[in-house]
Amino acid sequence: MTGIVVFAHGSRIEPANEAVRRVAAEVAQAAGYRHVEAAFLELGEPDLESAVVRLAERGVRRVLVVPYFLTLGLHLERDLPAIVKGIAERHPGVDIRVTAPLDGHEGLLRVVADRAKDALADWE
Repeated sequence: MTGIVVFAHGSRIEPANEAVRRVAAEVAQAAGYRHVEAAFLELGEPDLESAVVRLAERGVRRVLVVPYFLTLGLHLERDLPAIVKGIAERHPGVDIRVTAPLDGHEGLLRVVADRAKDALADWE
């Protein structure tokens, strides 16, 4: 079984963390994935390891981490690989892989263009 973790930075502003949890739930529903969790690098719960453990407790043995980050910055280049390595060492029965960040995906380009279009329409 495969699980997905939508992995975000986290915020002191809890509604921002809740928005990520909603995205994870909507991804599960829209794509028909049964095992989806949200997780946070810091300032939000659960952390990545806790989310992986939750999935593993449901029988998930493959976890795909989808960074909810726009670009490949320090957190994704340095911190996330170290976190994943540690989790893999502590949970050898779970295969964990990480996708690219959102930057460069054609869907993101459409979102940016749509936001601009909406704002310009309100301006006129």
